[in-house]
Amino acid sequence: MAYRLIWSPSARFDLREISVYIAEADPIAAAKFIRGIFNTVERLPCFPESGRIVPDFGDPSIREVIRRPCRIVYRIRHSDEVVEIIRVWHAARGIPEL
Repeated sequence: MAYRLIWSPSARFDLREISVYIAEADPIAAAKFIRGIFNTVERLPCFPESGRIVPDFGDPSIREVIRRPCRIVYRIRHSDEVVEIIRVWHAARGIPEL
C-alpha cells in the first residue's frame, strides 16, 4: 500500500521562495521547475526508501532526492505510513536546516 505524501510548512515556504525567485527572471521557467519538483517526489509514496539517506544526519528515516540544483529532504514515518517533505533546499546552501 502506498504511503501518504504530505508537505511541511517549511517545505511549502521553500517552494514558494524558489518559485518567486525564479519567476523574477522567467515565470514560465519557475512554473516548469516547480512541476519538476512535484514530478520528482511523486514516486515516494510507493517507494519511500528510494531516496538516499542524508549523509549529514545519518538517520535512515531522513532521506533526500535531488532535483538539481535542489535537495528535496523528506522523512519517512513508517508507523503512520507517511512520507513528509520537510525541506526543498538549494544545494549551494550546504546542510539543510530541519
